[in-house]
Amino acid sequence: MAKPSTSDYTVAVPEGLELDRTGRLELYYFMALNRKLEERLGLLYRQNKVVGGLYSSLGQEACSVGTAYALGHGDFLAPMIRNLGSLLVRGVRPTDVMAQYCARAIGPTRGKDLNVHFGWVERGLIAPISVVGALIPVMAGIALEMKMHGKKNIVLTYIGDGGMSTTDFHEGMNFAGVHKLPMILVVENNLWAYSTHVSKQANVKDLAVRAEGYGCYGEIVDGNNVLAVLDATRRARARCLSGGGPVMLEAKTFRRKGHAEHDDAGYVPAAERAEWEKKDPIDAYRRFLIDRRIVDSPDEIDEIDAKIVAILEAAADEALSAPFPDPSIATENVYG
Repeated sequence: MAKPSTSDYTVAVPEGLELDRTGRLELYYFMALNRKLEERLGLLYRQNKVVGGLYSSLGQEACSVGTAYALGHGDFLAPMIRNLGSLLVRGVRPTDVMAQYCARAIGPTRGKDLNVHFGWVERGLIAPISVVGALIPVMAGIALEMKMHGKKNIVLTYIGDGGMSTTDFHEGMNFAGVHKLPMILVVENNLWAYSTHVSKQANVKDLAVRAEGYGCYGEIVDGNNVLAVLDATRRARARCLSGGGPVMLEAKTFRRKGHAEHDDAGYVPAAERAEWEKKDPIDAYRRFLIDRRIVDSPDEIDEIDAKIVAILEAAADEALSAPFPDPSIATENVYG
């Protein structure tokens, strides 16, 4: 059972949001699955079973889950390395993620690449790119194809507050704005670009104001409220489909772990981290489900948590029992 919370942070329901009971419970499931999967990966990392780095989204789960859940069939999504929840919403299995991180042959890249560097075009997933910001012009290109062929779909990708200082961000957003492309850019403003605070690289209070410079619509959303994120993304999608051009959503949130598993984030003031812990998106949403009587009792949520634990145990067993890739495939599907 989850520990009692002393936080007064509440999940506000956006006016007019339509979401049935199944959908409300699915949002909890995917956020909890996101977190518990990362926790399990953290254990594997400390056991030296994860090959390479491990990147956490602790505290940001509502951003990934809420945005991905708002998309429709045929829309394209390009996650970054912390958008594990987006992958899960799109049908990626925990086994796939664990096998990928542990470089096993059954992983999506057959053990050749690590973390979430994979995509499935048939699922509308474009693989992350290590160069921060590079996904934006790529997704602008896909959005241009959609517009040219009259498709009723949109694209969505993410950037952090630090990534907004890259050239690719500027070029991609400018191109999307000029051509009024159906693209949503979710800015996950978690205040710290590795060890650099956002105030050290942007002389504005709200990063969403930058949208105006590209002729795009900008909006700020509480990134720890999954319902607000879902609603804002749905409205942004509708705006894109109506020909309104790109939308920049700034999600105000906070990453409660360092840049990667090896980083203890000692540069973040303890008081700041503690304050954001009180705004935990999963704890707040759990209270919402109970207070609004969407679940009959807290036991119903505990059952969801227990189901997730069982899923992850089976996924870990399957991934870790799989072999490492055969060296003979090393040059297959590699382009230089």
